[in-house]
Amino acid sequence: MFLKLKSFLRNMSVFSNPLFQTILLAGVGAQLLKIVLFYTRTKRIHLLDIVATGGMPSSHSALLAGLTTAIYLNEKLTTAFFVALALTSVVIIDAFGVRRTAGEEGQILHRLIAKAKLNIREPHYSLGHTPLEVFVGVLFGIVAALIVVGI
Repeated sequence: MFLKLKSFLRNMSVFSNPLFQTILLAGVGAQLLKIVLFYTRTKRIHLLDIVATGGMPSSHSALLAGLTTAIYLNEKLTTAFFVALALTSVVIIDAFGVRRTAGEEGQILHRLIAKAKLNIREPHYSLGHTPLEVFVGVLFGIVAALIVVGI
């Protein structure tokens, strides 16, 4: 029993890692902010809102911008920083590029199905993000890294 507890506590050291703390603050913080903003706008909340995609701010952009910033603040211009920067760029472009376009096409499909009164299950779609939502997510992530790691 004691060995299991000791092993568990040793594995908990991940919570003292500033990169992990930044990821947690940026990703979870942005998602919680998204829920609060959604609630203030609609006065409703649903359990699925915790993992909802799209909306203000982009939690994926926040998470990766925070990670990239934290790596830079810890290590400067290392290989890890450039890998994180490349992944962050892909996520940001995808968030308001490909996913946004696919989401807009999903909205059109919903309207066509409703207009044609088809008796089919409507497909699920994710709207993606506007450039502003992505920009705010990136800022949120950078601020999270600055809070956790410092300057």
